[in-house]
Amino acid sequence: MIRLFISILSVCVLLSAEEASLERKIGQMLMVGFYGTHAPQKSQICQDIARYNLGGVILFDYNPVDKTKPKNIASKEQLRRLTQELQACSSDGKLLIAVDQEGGRVQRLKRTYGFFGMFPQASEVAKMDKDGVRQMYVRMSEELQDVGINYDLAPVVDLDINAKNQVIHGLGRSYGKDPKVVAEYAQIFIKAMHQNGVLTSIKHFPGHGSSVGDTHKGFVDVTKLYQQSEMQVYGLLKNEADTVMVAHVFNRHFDAAYPASLSQKTISGVLRQRLGYEGVVITDDLQMGAISHKYGFHNALKLAINAGDDILLVGNQLDPRQIQPIKTLVDTIVSLVQSGEVEMNRIDEANRRIEKLKQKL
Repeated sequence: MIRLFISILSVCVLLSAEEASLERKIGQMLMVGFYGTHAPQKSQICQDIARYNLGGVILFDYNPVDKTKPKNIASKEQLRRLTQELQACSSDGKLLIAVDQEGGRVQRLKRTYGFFGMFPQASEVAKMDKDGVRQMYVRMSEELQDVGINYDLAPVVDLDINAKNQVIHGLGRSYGKDPKVVAEYAQIFIKAMHQNGVLTSIKHFPGHGSSVGDTHKGFVDVTKLYQQSEMQVYGLLKNEADTVMVAHVFNRHFDAAYPASLSQKTISGVLRQRLGYEGVVITDDLQMGAISHKYGFHNALKLAINAGDDILLVGNQLDPRQIQPIKTLVDTIVSLVQSGEVEMNRIDEANRRIEKLKQKL
């Protein structure tokens, strides 16, 4: 009887250890936004980083819940302390701490918080002397490194080919129409970031420059507008890119069923097999309207992982009513693995790529 009890206990311990290991592998695939300008040990975000081996966090300045308060960024000193606290929660000190710092309208480190805050948009950068561009982006990387940010979700490599496009053309986020020129400026950006230990993400694959709609708000079909030159940039940068961010745009020529971020045909078929990219793929925010309005979160997570996405980005920024706790995300993906809807080898594959990426830090 005692032997039977010990045997049952051993099996339970083994199952518990396997489940904990799975949770930590899933956790490493998540990059999540949270509310707070500090992360002490007893805070929820710190506990989640430690328990689930969270892969990364994304920081924002704008607080959509309370506009009178910052979400994560209030000052240089505060941000430096926050990133130190976050890294102390992680087991390896290599938590990916990300921001969108492009220049122009998209820069989270603003002048009002004590940062330079005046980096120009890409369309203006393209008019500058190349040496001046290098120095400017090195300065940007120094500012990021100084406050403990090690992952910049930039540069944008979308082509400026649609004057009606408000999310790229309208905000001056593109270096131009020529994929070779865009790739050249992106290389300068990437090398400047690497000079101070900051990882990058070229975006938004397979191209958002031809679109008219905004994937933040809803479904965007680029089937009739997309140009093959948009994908050429990714072939030129496949060996330089730390990560590639995949857009939520729908293109029937790539996949008649799913947008790029949820499409195995687009990510595994085009980006990896046709173009030969072998690094980490990160989704654009899975809470954006193009996904949240059309797919349930359970289904979106399943499709994203099976499509070949390695890091799943959940910003907890766009809709205060739709905050996704990290436990809920992990538990959902655990259930997908246990039900066979997501294969374990896909989880392991993503973890291998993420661990290789973190070795660069």
